[in-house]
Amino acid sequence: MNVLPVEEKPRSKRVAAIDCGTNSIRLLVADNVNGKLHDVVPRRTNINRLGFGVDKTHQFDGAALEKTFAFEREYAEVLAEYGVEKENLRFIATSAARDAKNRAIFLETTHSILGVIPEVIDGTEEAHLSFSGASSVLNVPEDTCLVIDLGGGSTELIVGGAQVLGSHSMNIGSVRLTERYFEQVVSCPTKQQITAAVEDANSSIDAAFRALSAVHAGVELTNRVIAVAGTVTTITAHALNLPKYERERISGARITLERGYASADAILRSTKEQLYKTPFMNPGRVDVIWAGALIWKVLLERLSLEFAAHGKVLDYTTTSEHDILDGIALSI
Repeated sequence: MNVLPVEEKPRSKRVAAIDCGTNSIRLLVADNVNGKLHDVVPRRTNINRLGFGVDKTHQFDGAALEKTFAFEREYAEVLAEYGVEKENLRFIATSAARDAKNRAIFLETTHSILGVIPEVIDGTEEAHLSFSGASSVLNVPEDTCLVIDLGGGSTELIVGGAQVLGSHSMNIGSVRLTERYFEQVVSCPTKQQITAAVEDANSSIDAAFRALSAVHAGVELTNRVIAVAGTVTTITAHALNLPKYERERISGARITLERGYASADAILRSTKEQLYKTPFMNPGRVDVIWAGALIWKVLLERLSLEFAAHGKVLDYTTTSEHDILDGIALSI
């Protein structure tokens, strides 16, 4: 007697992830069906600039906190409308929250609004979640790749394939370098400001390369570079010459190094007025995109040299719209 196999029903769970970084706060509501995320509503990204001044003061700014709480109240309405249970919500806070000494008010007020306490994670966990999110949709091969998460407060370099081999979190990002070097920019950065910021970025990259090599996960082992977060997706939109921000065209786009250099350089040398008129630019990102573009340009230069030193060629980078937000949701 032949026994027909029992067809397994899809396992589905509605989850929500909130990523609260240095420059933005983001919400994802999705159904996790057998380990694959299916967005329930469009993802939300709001510029809250929670990390404003934190690099210098190590304190959250009151106005930035209030702006963050206002967005959290909006998110609470979405979560209630789409029936997300508290146990299926994970709220992650990263670089700015790691540095702020007065984060208790942030944690307590967020708990009163959303019913969960934000998890302030270290750079290593941030890197692993970013890698998980980026690799979830791009079919990262078992041979080694490098995932770069260029954020507002920190930039993570993660080397891995089937699993993470090593990671390093650099204490540089679009907001941090803006506050260190570009706060007084009126039109566009000066040569002196750019030179100082490049030196800072190179110093951090030196330390990152050494740290990865020390755990036998040097970037020279990689065969593919995947980049995530708002700075890189914005530069990608520029490289693709998009008439508006188009998430579907940006995600998975392969950008040659030459085009990446050119777009980062064009943004770095644009005036604030020109940036505001750029159709794909989030207005809240304008005053920090110079620093972000600089970090990306320096990273491309350094990676190209590192590859060449080991007889390899880095032809292009891949941009992913799937990042730590996806990683958070998949971890629930």
